[in-house]
Amino acid sequence: MGIKAALPRYELYLYTAVLGVALIWAGSWIFEASSENVNRKTFKESVKPGWHYFGRKMDVTDFEWMMWFTTFRNHILFALTGHVIFAKIFALIAPKHRSLIFGVYGGLAVLVTMGWTFMALVLSHCIIIYSVALVKSKWMCFAAGLTTLASIKLEPYNSWQEALVTGSFNLQDILFYGGCGFSIMRCMSFALENCEKKDGNYTFSDLLKYNFYLPFFFFGPIMTFDRYHVQANNTQLTRKDREMWNITTKALLHLGVILMVDIFFHYLYILTIPSDMKLVTKLSDWCLAGLAYSNLVYDWVKSAVMFGVINTVATLDHLDPPQPPKCITMLYVFAETHFDRGINDWLCKYVYDYIGGDHDKIFKELLATFCTFAITTLWLGPCELVYIWSFFNCFGLNFELWVAKFFSLPPFSTIEGAMGEAMSRRIRGVFNAANFWAIVLYNVLSLNSLDFAKLVGRRLIFKGFPLSTLSVLLVTYCGVQLVKERERQQALLEDPEPVKPVDGGKEKAE
Repeated sequence: MGIKAALPRYELYLYTAVLGVALIWAGSWIFEASSENVNRKTFKESVKPGWHYFGRKMDVTDFEWMMWFTTFRNHILFALTGHVIFAKIFALIAPKHRSLIFGVYGGLAVLVTMGWTFMALVLSHCIIIYSVALVKSKWMCFAAGLTTLASIKLEPYNSWQEALVTGSFNLQDILFYGGCGFSIMRCMSFALENCEKKDGNYTFSDLLKYNFYLPFFFFGPIMTFDRYHVQANNTQLTRKDREMWNITTKALLHLGVILMVDIFFHYLYILTIPSDMKLVTKLSDWCLAGLAYSNLVYDWVKSAVMFGVINTVATLDHLDPPQPPKCITMLYVFAETHFDRGINDWLCKYVYDYIGGDHDKIFKELLATFCTFAITTLWLGPCELVYIWSFFNCFGLNFELWVAKFFSLPPFSTIEGAMGEAMSRRIRGVFNAANFWAIVLYNVLSLNSLDFAKLVGRRLIFKGFPLSTLSVLLVTYCGVQLVKERERQQALLEDPEPVKPVDGGKEKAE
């Protein structure tokens, strides 16, 4: 039914109250588990002394967060600040050569950081894929790109290449896989866009300027070549009204979120607790549900902040980079689930939408999702956990279409058409709530462990039935309805005109 279906305001207030109480209740369980077990032997490596004035230890499990905002914070700030200053000065001097300046600075930074062997390796990947791009055959570009990507993801080829360039400092292996992986995906984007170019070919220098843009080089996000090429070569460098104010506000917001997450880690050990299965088995169902949900929320926050910092720099360069991912709390369908919008946009543009079309045909959707998750599996690094994650998310995406097709048939479509829009929204909310927890369980296994995901699933679905199962679904249902209300209000802002009645006065289904 239409997205403009409204619910009574008192009902939304009730949903807000229930959701708020439930989050506080689950948080109190996690806080209690964190405080009572802070000195466990299994916590020794992941819970370290925190800020002195808090007088508590801090969860330092996530290496990536600690690397960005503690261990190598100064190095990353120095590199990005240097890029901003260097790019700004030379962009003012020679605005027509901005993309060249970006590429030269990025190439020099990569060379100094990683050494000539890494640079030679990346250039060899560029040369191979560029050579294939000249043929202008998409399947050959995919074959060359995916083969090159496999060479850094599969043994023994990845170990041989890694041995050429690692060993100087602790972060170098992370930079190796990040730099090579994102570089290959950018090269594939370049090759596929070159296939679409009708007159001639893009030059090798275009590829290098695109590939060595420093803010995106090691950690992403991926900006497809067609967008980057147009924006980086734009010489009309103007700012929108209040754009610098918005950039400053976002930068301060990111700083505030970083501080809040660090404070949060002093009180709730959401990353350490799931790694101790002996402790986890003793926790309540509400605590387990809270841990699973908070782990996905944290992963979204981490992605939003890290990509947000990089995007702030890119925006200063007059680029429009991929936005941070959609908050996990706002997701109740698999079709919108992603944690890296750059990779998601890349996959949608070149694989998922290209094969699936309007995503309305069952077979085409199955083929599109299979190919998409096959490439995603290779990107993440093939292993048992990634295979399981890919299978369930691929299944979830297709199952949504199957269910939608099934319920679009009579008599279900007739029944829904006869009922009020508010009631239709409530019924859909029940299914969306169950779908939300499928998304949580399918993704938490990749963030924590398969054992933890299985335990949460057993406790919430089987052992906790009916009390825990139904109460968690009730709370989730309240959250889904609040998200739907937010989407309804946004839709009204974007399209304030009333929906024209069709089929006997009913609103057109969204």
